[in-house]
Amino acid sequence: MAERGCPLEAVPLPAEVRESLAELELELSEGDITQKGYEKKRAKLLARYAPLIQGADPSLQAESRLPGPAPSTAPTLRPQKPRPSNTRDERFRSDVHTEAVQAALAKYRERKMPMPSKRRSALAPASAEAYTPPDLHADPPDVTTGLGQPRHAYRERPQPASGRGAPRAGSGSVLETAGGVPVNSRVSSKIQQLLNTLKRPKRPPLKEFFVDDFEELLEVQQPDPNQPKPEGSQMAVLKGEPLAASTAWPPSLLAALRQWGTTQPRAPCLTALDTAGKATCTLTYGKLWSRSLKLAYTLLNKLTSKNERLLKPGDRVALVFPNSDPVMFTVAFYGCLLAELVPVPIEVPLTRKDAGSQQIGFLLGSCGVALALTTDACQKGLPKAQTGEVATFKGWPPLTWLVIDGKHLTKPPKDWHPSAQDVGAGTAYIEYKTSKEGSTVGVAVSHASLLAQCQALTQACGYAEAETLTNVLDFKRDAGLWHGVLTSVMNRMHVVSVPYALMKVNPLSWIQKVCAYKARAALVKSRDMHWSLLAQRGQRDVSLSSLRMLIVADGANPWSISSCDAFLDVFRSRGLRPEVVCPCATCPEALTVAIRRPPDLGGPPPRRAVLSMGGLSHGVIRVDAEEKLSVLTVQDVGQVMPGASVCVVKVEGTPYLCKTDEVGEICVDSSTAAAAYYGLLGITKSVFETVPVTVAGAPVSDRPFTRTGLLGFIGPDDLVFVVGKLDGLMVVGARRHNADDIVATALAVEPMKFVYRGRIAVFSVTVLRDDRIVLVAEQRPDASEEDSFQWMSRVLQAIDSIHQVGVYCLALVPANTLPKAPLGGIHISETKQRFLEGVLHPCNVLMCPHTCVTNLPKPRQKQPEVGPASMIVGNLVAGKRIAQASGRELTHLEDSDQARKFLFLPDVLQWRAHTTPEHPLFLLLNAKGTVTSTATCVQLHKRAERVAAALTEKARLSAGAHVALVYPPGLELIAAFYGCLYCGCVPVTVRPPHPQNLATTLPTVKMIVEVSTSACVLTTQAIMRLLRSKEAAATVDVRTWPTILDTDDIPKKKLGSIFRPPSPDVLAYLDFSVSTTGILAGVKMSHAATSALCRSIKLQCELYPSRQVAICLDPYCGLGFALWCLCSVYSGHQSVLVPPPELESNVSLWLWAVSQYKARVTFCSYSVMEMCARGLGAQTAVLRTKGVNLSCVRTCMVVAEERPRIALTQSFSKLFRDLGLPARAVSTTFGCRVNVAICLQGTAGPDPTTVYVDTRALRHDRVRLVERGSPHSLPLTESGKILPGVKVIIAHTETKGPLGDSHLGEIWVSSPHNATGYYTVYGEEGLQADHFSARLSFGDTQTVWARTGFLGFLRRTELTDASGERHDALYVVGSLDETLELRGMRYHPIDIEASVIRAHRSVAECAVFTWTNLLVVVVELDGLEQDALDLVALVTNVVLEEHHLVVGVVVIVDPGVIPINSRGEKQRMHLRDGFLADQLDPIYVAYNM
Repeated sequence: MAERGCPLEAVPLPAEVRESLAELELELSEGDITQKGYEKKRAKLLARYAPLIQGADPSLQAESRLPGPAPSTAPTLRPQKPRPSNTRDERFRSDVHTEAVQAALAKYRERKMPMPSKRRSALAPASAEAYTPPDLHADPPDVTTGLGQPRHAYRERPQPASGRGAPRAGSGSVLETAGGVPVNSRVSSKIQQLLNTLKRPKRPPLKEFFVDDFEELLEVQQPDPNQPKPEGSQMAVLKGEPLAASTAWPPSLLAALRQWGTTQPRAPCLTALDTAGKATCTLTYGKLWSRSLKLAYTLLNKLTSKNERLLKPGDRVALVFPNSDPVMFTVAFYGCLLAELVPVPIEVPLTRKDAGSQQIGFLLGSCGVALALTTDACQKGLPKAQTGEVATFKGWPPLTWLVIDGKHLTKPPKDWHPSAQDVGAGTAYIEYKTSKEGSTVGVAVSHASLLAQCQALTQACGYAEAETLTNVLDFKRDAGLWHGVLTSVMNRMHVVSVPYALMKVNPLSWIQKVCAYKARAALVKSRDMHWSLLAQRGQRDVSLSSLRMLIVADGANPWSISSCDAFLDVFRSRGLRPEVVCPCATCPEALTVAIRRPPDLGGPPPRRAVLSMGGLSHGVIRVDAEEKLSVLTVQDVGQVMPGASVCVVKVEGTPYLCKTDEVGEICVDSSTAAAAYYGLLGITKSVFETVPVTVAGAPVSDRPFTRTGLLGFIGPDDLVFVVGKLDGLMVVGARRHNADDIVATALAVEPMKFVYRGRIAVFSVTVLRDDRIVLVAEQRPDASEEDSFQWMSRVLQAIDSIHQVGVYCLALVPANTLPKAPLGGIHISETKQRFLEGVLHPCNVLMCPHTCVTNLPKPRQKQPEVGPASMIVGNLVAGKRIAQASGRELTHLEDSDQARKFLFLPDVLQWRAHTTPEHPLFLLLNAKGTVTSTATCVQLHKRAERVAAALTEKARLSAGAHVALVYPPGLELIAAFYGCLYCGCVPVTVRPPHPQNLATTLPTVKMIVEVSTSACVLTTQAIMRLLRSKEAAATVDVRTWPTILDTDDIPKKKLGSIFRPPSPDVLAYLDFSVSTTGILAGVKMSHAATSALCRSIKLQCELYPSRQVAICLDPYCGLGFALWCLCSVYSGHQSVLVPPPELESNVSLWLWAVSQYKARVTFCSYSVMEMCARGLGAQTAVLRTKGVNLSCVRTCMVVAEERPRIALTQSFSKLFRDLGLPARAVSTTFGCRVNVAICLQGTAGPDPTTVYVDTRALRHDRVRLVERGSPHSLPLTESGKILPGVKVIIAHTETKGPLGDSHLGEIWVSSPHNATGYYTVYGEEGLQADHFSARLSFGDTQTVWARTGFLGFLRRTELTDASGERHDALYVVGSLDETLELRGMRYHPIDIEASVIRAHRSVAECAVFTWTNLLVVVVELDGLEQDALDLVALVTNVVLEEHHLVVGVVVIVDPGVIPINSRGEKQRMHLRDGFLADQLDPIYVAYNM
């Protein structure tokens, strides 16, 4: 490498200086010295050797250290300093790479990213005043501009003692958004920082409208016109030297064993070492032969309980031996071969849940393994069942365990000889192989291949009799088995086996054994070389001069070159010759593919290639990399094996030969290759019987080739180069990336400080039909949050710079928690499985979907609407029947005389008190099911009179005054309501404040009292005391309440005269409620509307005085109030009132009441239904024994102002079917602010119908009906039948024109019981006119409609209603106010939330909202806090997959944080305000970059 002009190489460094440098490195890596001290000492050491260094331009210096292409002669090795670190699993160290990464990071130094926030209980408290609450009315800043904004120094400060770990910005500063516009800094600085970081998604102008709604086409990655293309000629098949037909070779492996066992019985075969490095046992060839014979005899004569032979020739037998016992393994292996059995070596299962253990079980089952051989010591260590037998592992077949220690074996008779035929195509042994996806297959190797492999290795490595080989590899598989157990016996070699446990304790042990045994060959992996570098200081006396071959088994890993170079640099002074290092490439299917040979065995000089990573990602070899940062230096893995032919074919599709400058999959045709995947014919054909073809399509050979799974090319001198493995290949967009390369880049960022033992796993997951890169690393136990976040940001930047690819998810897990492969290393497929199942338990996560996901469908652009004139003809619109429907006509249903008589509810109550005084109207139950109070007609009348008297005399109110009724659910509320009507006052029902939560509930009470301009508050004594208490004074100024009267002890007084309203249009009561979007709205209900509402419900539900109705609803607004207070008085039926709060102490109260009072009709809310489904689902048998029987129920209606929750109603029906609940009983109702009861199932009429619609079409405001179970289908059920007297039409949300059948639009309603308008202090007339008196823009422009604010559609069904007409079903899709407008489409939060809840079993509840154009997902975690971060990636994945949306922020909170109102609806806007004000106390907040 002299021609690179590196100043360090001007003077060759003496060995002692190189050693001092290496020691210095180690001190730095282990934290014994600071970076500054290290640099000082290093400069001192190099001062006299590198006079050039001080004057050199640092940037040139960095460049000059990058290797250039290798010269054709053997290179002068650069004295590259070993960069050791305390990272144990250091497969990927490379100085060159570290420098490239540091240079790449220098570009990004300035970039700020918001840090994820995590809950911390022990943070230093700061003054609470320092924190200004966010101004919720400030406009949210624009997040769509780029990164060119001014930087802000965010002042991090300790938190107020709320125990939350999100740093907040100083309150005094004014932040600027990306556009330079100042915004109020009260918006949480964390979010502000995120906004400043996000780039605006690049939206190309759309030339044509995106019309095809139903096939939302994902963007297809367009090939880059400038991407490099292969230009070389087509490669030719490369043939290795012929396999020498030596007569000295025994005819088979067993013949060799027999020969050495009988002629050289004393010759050592195998030496095993303990963890102290002492030789515990040396197995001689005589012992190996005699013990194998004994075992073969024992196996062949072992009988079952039925006295039949347990095994017959060809049966498969599992070999379960620890890595520390090569002797017993070798005996077992040869014993099986002698008995004509097929050994299947596997790892020792340590626990019942080992990583990958289930797949091993599948392999054993598919191979038909019934017997496992092991040692006494190993069997004692296996997990046991309670019987003392070895436990059955998950997924494993039942096994008989046979201990093969000497005392358990039978000595064969003298004249017994095994009849083993170990030649030909029969299977000799099966080696297990785990694929990228985690599935395990058995690679069957035939006797012929086994023999050919031993001969080829002997020829390639020049093995001779009685040589010593030191083996550090796993002797059960791969090169460790081929060299250390098979080829060694063929050549009567002596193998010294160094166990993994000893390497962990003493990484130098293998070098010491090479030195002690004067070994001629050593078999290692690059990590073993790396470990020994760390431990070599102070070991001056070792010598490696005896080695003629140092075989590096993972030479095919592109990063092994750095370990080889560093090792050579240090140990050259200990007698290691450069030509001794021999990387090789292996794979289970083709066994050894290529191996570098020393010059004395005819090997050409070694070479290395400096390749452009950009070129490699397109599958092209480009040596002259202009971008010096992103290069990959690889070394050759030598020549093709003797007797083999090799070619390189395209990775995908037909196996065409590659061009000479193209990377492809290496294929081998050789007698040494394995035969098949055991029992898997399909994939065997595609891997073991590939026929490579030329461009013209002609096969290159009449023999099939075996695919190796190695990606590479053939370089000069016919040397094989490997640049990666198919298993580690990730195809992102159209480019290919190698997992190992990305690991190396991540490790080069700052491994010693941060990554625990270099343990990093990289894999890809498929999200939205493309591979997404996931990087998981173990962080050191002492790493702080700041360190973690800084490291993650730098890794992202480094990978982006060097590989030009985005990382989708970066997760950090605590040290020692990733699943391990049997001999160290990370079990990648198991890690991936845990990530996808959400059981990885990371402690830090960073998702970057914004930069990675580039194939989202184009945002929709709205099309101009067709003009009205061209659309409507008669009652058809655009060729379809106008979507209009109505309930039954009221005039046909009853005499108008009664309707006139019942025009005012106070008159009705007086009439009932007069005609049926003792008829019971109300019955109130407590949690125990006992009746706490009842009211007959006359009792209610008298109580109402008392209240009216108190209002006129005590409070001195005149008719028309507003009175707030603040009562718990009960009869006092009903009496107070009618008392107000009796004296002409206007009642306003208000939910009382919660004593345990005054701070949040009392302001709402006060607000309603103020907004409704109430002149008086009627309540109970207890609540009155609460309103005037000290605790309440902290929240509300007690002096500002109007007159408060308690109605507990008012005197019995008869009212002089009952107030009679002058006309039915006079205001009867005000109905106030807080909408789910957080808006408090009160509507006015006139006397006419009130009686019309009661009349419609009476007719629909067939309510008569003899009926009993059970009601479990909150009585403060909407239909709940009407059913609780109004309907019984109007219809005369008895209402059994079950206050929902009582269910908290007795969940079964409502169902018990329904059963006890044999209620045919019952009403509840979704929250009540959910409480019953959750709390009683498993207790139906107990309820049955208590006599609960629901067969009396005709209809059970859920009162709601939302889309029906089908999943809940169906599960409720199924759960309580056992208690006699009829299958068709459960249905839903629909009402809203403008009309509290539009649909109600009632007792007559057809059952509710369900349709399935395409969710993708809904996003485009279209309805497309699909079959049940089809992809993207969403079930919608109709919300009950339209009430008598109600007319409904579907109108376009923007043009306000009528729509056709099955078209999605806003539901408009016209009925006698519509509310007459909003009641607000400021009377927003515009709002009122729009909502309560809308007219169609064309068609029927006379009718006045009220706009519900809900999207839905009407569909004519095949069913007939009571009048014999075809039934029109109304389907409610969702509230317009709640919909999210994203990417030009309309999303309903409930749909995104349903996907998120399905994503992981720990998600208890979820709510979504947008802030600017970020989608925020709040998830309640029902599990341990350490599982919180598992949800971040799963939530992001599912929303991307199912909704094509990128989640901006994932907030993980405790159960119960998402606010839910009494109707069971999520208060998303309250949640949003809490999030922006930083009041949620989240467990974790992840900002997806």
